[in-house]
Amino acid sequence: MTDAFYLPDPDDERRYHSTELTRGPWSPDAQHAGPPSALLGHVLERCEPKPGFQIGRVAVEILGPVPLAPLTATARLVRPGRSVELLEATLESERGPVMRANAWRFKLAEPELDVPAEFLPTGSRPGPEQAPDPEVFPSTQPVGFHTGIEYRFAAGSFMKPGPAVCWIRLRYPIVAGTTPSPLERTLAAADSGNGVSSVLDWDRYLFINTDLTVTLHRHPAGEWVCLDAVTLPQRHGIGLAETALFDEKGPLGRGTQTLYLGRR
Repeated sequence: MTDAFYLPDPDDERRYHSTELTRGPWSPDAQHAGPPSALLGHVLERCEPKPGFQIGRVAVEILGPVPLAPLTATARLVRPGRSVELLEATLESERGPVMRANAWRFKLAEPELDVPAEFLPTGSRPGPEQAPDPEVFPSTQPVGFHTGIEYRFAAGSFMKPGPAVCWIRLRYPIVAGTTPSPLERTLAAADSGNGVSSVLDWDRYLFINTDLTVTLHRHPAGEWVCLDAVTLPQRHGIGLAETALFDEKGPLGRGTQTLYLGRR
């Protein structure tokens, strides 16, 4: 097994080789959406970077199963600006585009704004050191995204239906030879909101997200990202997963996922 989710191609800087660590729970041949979302974040942050700017929102559209195969990741600046910029990134396999993302990049205030303390986001969740050792993830695959991350439940569990509070950190870099950025860590973790807060039987039902939107009012400090997640299902087969994002210092932002609910 390799020690990264993706290996950069030595002959093509846009091309990345997917490893077994990207494998998801739905098919042995398809990736969990967390690693490719983080890979999109990886190329977005490297697209015409500007000092004093930071990505504040990423909206990922999942166009189909992402194969365990070489991927081409590209990003471009769609709308330049003095204060706010729009970026776009695409992930392609040999079959064509499999994921797309738009990101808003904001100029950070300098000096900082005089926001009254009582209006600043506050709150906390029990830290990862207070959570018990992880349970066994419900997967028949010996290697996959579930083995590429460390997770600790402060409330709920994979096998207990309903809301959950789960801490996640990467065991390996997203791209070999690099250190995961705060944005990469957040995108990789946030896609698990529907998994940690699942309400349907894993053996009988599918609850696959078609998208992932992450809005961050600040980026996480440290390796751990906390998901305080709830899944809101409807019997007609459309659901929503909502996730409040935290680190050990407090709130970071929100993640949402639109869900396709169906029988296996």
